[in-house]
Amino acid sequence: MENSEKTEVVLLACGSFNPITNMHLRLFELAKDYMNGTGKYRVIKGVISPVGDAYKKKGLISAHHRVIMAELATKNSEWVEVDTWESLQKDWVETLKVLRHYQEKLEASSCDQQQDSPRLERPGRKRKWAEQRQDFSQKELLEPKTKDVPKVKLLCGADLLESFGVPNLWKNEDITRIVGDYGLICITRAGNDAEKFIYESDPLWKHRNNIHLVNEWITNDISSTKIRRALRRGQSIRYLVPDLVREYIEKHDLYSPESEERNVGVVLAPLQKNTAEANS
Repeated sequence: MENSEKTEVVLLACGSFNPITNMHLRLFELAKDYMNGTGKYRVIKGVISPVGDAYKKKGLISAHHRVIMAELATKNSEWVEVDTWESLQKDWVETLKVLRHYQEKLEASSCDQQQDSPRLERPGRKRKWAEQRQDFSQKELLEPKTKDVPKVKLLCGADLLESFGVPNLWKNEDITRIVGDYGLICITRAGNDAEKFIYESDPLWKHRNNIHLVNEWITNDISSTKIRRALRRGQSIRYLVPDLVREYIEKHDLYSPESEERNVGVVLAPLQKNTAEANS
């Protein structure tokens, strides 16, 4: 299948990234290899969207530092970048809204490019675009071709998929919209029975064809929680996070027993909000 016939995809990963690890970066590579390998898709970009401080997760350090670490981790990447919109919001933002924000951002960019393109001329050439493309009507030239806009899909691990089953952590309508309108690319590990979880969930089962399960054959058990634990104990995290991230953590002394106590006793923002709405 030619590239022009493939659906272009942007992988969006939301999360704390507290701190970002080599495993987070591997998720993008695994997902890209899988999606490109289907022959139906072409991954053109990966986006890391760190959650804002209002998420109120235990041990969550400032979004300012988490964003900088993510930017350092992707500094040499040719296709993965960091988006700061979610992290800059005063209030916690639902994942569905983050997906919608980035999809609208892509649609606006595509529309701008298509409206500008008819006015482009090569230096030294006398014929205008319209004269070169007489077989296109003016309407066809100016109308946005929404089918060509890349599709945003949520990239996640099996733990996020299984979190859909935690009462009041997610709205049922949000789960349906996320998997139905956008889709999931879920990296699974040994011991995670993602297929069974999908089978036992009505909304996930309904949209199962829009959920891509990617097996992680080269197991990697790095997690932000374990990184923070090692740092609290004065242990090395070299080769577990990018060197630039490690240096930044050490320079600013970001993780300590004190930092791990941040937000202790505070109800997680989505649980607080969804529980209140359910009881209202």
